[in-house]
This record gives sequence, structure tokens and C-alpha cells, in this order.
Amino acid sequence: MGIKSLDELSPSKRLSAYLCHTFFQILKDNNGQMPIKELIKSVESTATLDDWAKEKYEKTGYIRWESTLYFRSITAVKSGFLIKKKGVWFLTPEGEEALKGGELSLLNAVMDGYKRWKGSKNNITDVESDSSEEDAVITEFTIEQVQRQARDGLTEHISKLNPYEFQDLCASLLRGMNYHTPFIAPRGKDGGIDIIAYKDPMGAESPRIKIQVKHRTSPANVSEVRQLMGLIQNQGEVGIFISSGGFTSDCVSTVRNASVHIELIDLDRFIDMWQEFYVDMTDQDKNHLPMTSIFFLKPSS
Repeated sequence: MGIKSLDELSPSKRLSAYLCHTFFQILKDNNGQMPIKELIKSVESTATLDDWAKEKYEKTGYIRWESTLYFRSITAVKSGFLIKKKGVWFLTPEGEEALKGGELSLLNAVMDGYKRWKGSKNNITDVESDSSEEDAVITEFTIEQVQRQARDGLTEHISKLNPYEFQDLCASLLRGMNYHTPFIAPRGKDGGIDIIAYKDPMGAESPRIKIQVKHRTSPANVSEVRQLMGLIQNQGEVGIFISSGGFTSDCVSTVRNASVHIELIDLDRFIDMWQEFYVDMTDQDKNHLPMTSIFFLKPSS
């Protein structure tokens, strides 16, 4: 049976109930999704946190309220109320429904869902224990922190490249995908095509790919995408538009309804692809955005 009153809760559980309700509400107010970095900042600016909540755990060095939020997010995922994908947290319809009951009801629902999940694994854990709470968060919290830091490091490195260095980076990715890149635009006017890629050295096999690259903070607009679409004229040709600043919503809808095949690649998708094909790249191409691997014991799913 769940706890009936907030007064019955320990200080840790009261903080947990408060933070869980706070970040669920913030997600709901932002169309049910938010990058974790923005969510943490929003919780910090919205929530009323005392000195105790801001203390660091001696064992891990993590701030108490952040650790508590992450732990509740882990239990919320197991309960089916939250989904995490590539640094973005999504509130599920079940999570939104559970939010309606208030802080205590939401905490009970999350804890009950977590207990059911643990029970299904034949490894029931006492989620009431504060020491268990601190221990349980360590592995997944550490992994998420490392993943965030790694992603931020790659993003920061790319942001410091000039447009021609980013263009070379894009060509390196294509070669890692086993394409040939006979043409990479030199500095100056390029007529809208920055890279041409073929499946074979002579370009005899389809698809023959024309790539437009934009490296800036602002999103690519419809007119720029339509310019690329106008250059896809022959059968067997496809277009790729790589924009580190992303794309406007009009771009996405225009490409979706286009009669020619255009692929849009924003920075997140570019990094995903770089990680996927990195192992197949030459050392020279890897040096444009060098990475290293680190392995953790996989948490229970």
C-alpha cells in the first residue's frame, strides 16, 4: 500500500516527491519532451531548494537534488512514465495521467511501478531505503553523465570548426560509409553543391549523391533546401542536406512532400552517424573528429 500523507515521508522522500512532480510538470508544459540539460536548468530555476537539497553526497560527489531527480527518472522509466532517448526525456501518456494526482499520488505510482518492474525481474529491492536510493543511482547516473559530457564534447568540437573544416568532416563521414568523394568544393562559390559522392569510383552505380553543407547556428531555410532540390535532375540522383544548425519546420514538410529524394541531417543525426561509422574510417578521416571508447557494465533494463 502506498504512503497516505506527505508527513509520513522522510526528508529524502519529500524531496523526491517534490522533484518528481516538478520535472513531470515541466515536461508536460513543454509538449511532453525536453533535452535533459534544459530540463535540469528549468528545475533548478523553478524549484525551491534548500541548502540540504543542494548538498553533495560524500560518497559520489553528486548534488543531492540532482541525484534524487535522476533516481526518480530511472524509476519513472521502469514504471513506463518516462522515455529517454539521445539526451531528451519524453513524458508518456501514462506519466501525464499519473501527474494529475499531485505529488504524493505521483510518487506512489512511480514507486509501485518500480516495485512491479523489480518483481518481474525476481529481484525486489527496497526502494524506501535512502542508502539504497543513493547506491541505485550511481551506475545509471554516471553513465548518463558520461554520455552527456561526451555528446557535449563532440558538439563543442564541431562548433569550433570553420565551414570548410565541417565540409571536410562531412566528406570523411561519407567515406566511412563506403562512398567515394571525387568532388569537394574548394573555397568560393560552389553552385549549391559542396560534395559529390558515388558508390563506386566512376559513379556508374546509383545512387549518385549531391550534398549541400551549412555550418552555422541558424537553421537552414526552405529556399536553401529548394535550391538543392532543383539540382537533383537525373534518375538515380539523391540529395543530402547537412545543417549543423538544423532545419526550419517548413524545410521538413517541404522535403517530406518533395518529388525528389532529399535526406536532411542535423547535428544530432550527424553525430549519431559519426559514432556508427567511426570504426570503418581511415585514421586520417578519424582525425577530423577523434573519439575513444569507454565501457561500463550495462545496467538492468
